[in-house]
Amino acid sequence: MSLVSGPGRGSAGHGEFPDELKLHIGKHVRYIQSLDTRKDELEYWLTEHLRLNGVYWGLTALHLLGHPHALPRDETIDFVLSCQHDNGGFGAAPGHDAHMLYTVSAIQILVTIDAAEELEKRGKGGKHKVGSFIANLQDRDTGSFAGDEWGETDTRFLYGALNALSLLHLTSLVDVPKAIAYVQACANFDGGYGVSPGAESHAGQIFTCVGALAIAGRLDIVDKDRLGGWLSERQLENGGLNGRPEKLEDVCYSWWVASSLAMIGRLHWIDGKKLATFILKCQDPEMGGIADRPGDMVDVFHTVFGVAGLSLLQYPGLIEVDPI
Repeated sequence: MSLVSGPGRGSAGHGEFPDELKLHIGKHVRYIQSLDTRKDELEYWLTEHLRLNGVYWGLTALHLLGHPHALPRDETIDFVLSCQHDNGGFGAAPGHDAHMLYTVSAIQILVTIDAAEELEKRGKGGKHKVGSFIANLQDRDTGSFAGDEWGETDTRFLYGALNALSLLHLTSLVDVPKAIAYVQACANFDGGYGVSPGAESHAGQIFTCVGALAIAGRLDIVDKDRLGGWLSERQLENGGLNGRPEKLEDVCYSWWVASSLAMIGRLHWIDGKKLATFILKCQDPEMGGIADRPGDMVDVFHTVFGVAGLSLLQYPGLIEVDPI
């Protein structure tokens, strides 16, 4: 996810959005700003393992909402750097082990607020040290990437590696052709992609695989019509999207499914107006934030992906998001 336009942008191709619903921008901004002030709540500490990811989700939502300076820049940089280890990687919070997912969020945060050079000034070993941490997690035989030293592989880690390295201009540190070959091995007969070769198709993994191919400039190997058909079938009668057949709708798939469709030029294959209506119904109109579905508790994860989904659909007043 980026704030800079790139290849694969799509339009929902629908008419006006419903008059009875609106996006509560100010309340969403205040909700995100409040998240780090709730340190007396048990939930705050139970989610420490997601802290760095949460900063990225909140920061990205604020940028898309048109409030890029709503979080204190210097404090944000200080927190990110406090999560770095001597090996160049980043943990979820100070004292947490370094992992690919948190390292990716750290780089995305710093790039979003134009602070990547802080890695050279105050980071442990500069950008190249971070790049080396990521590169050392690639299996040079299969092309796959592990999340950390313990070796779990997942296409999320592969996408994250290419995403972060592309932002640092260090993709030369890894074997990109081997990574693309691994993505190809994860393709299924239905056009989708799984977490590993032979695994069932899932919208979240499809995003990671198609995103990796887009970064590498290899969308030419995607069966776009077959994949587009599978993705468009994720839309339910209420307008929401699910991640697999026979599953409930969830706001987060407003990003995973819609961005994948946008990258392959098939976003118009779903009903954008119905999806936008579903997302807007998942808002808390009083306190801000977006939930997974109407009536549930809000969280920053679903807030960013709901806002990003609306941005993909060209909802008025939002900054345009890059589907990659």
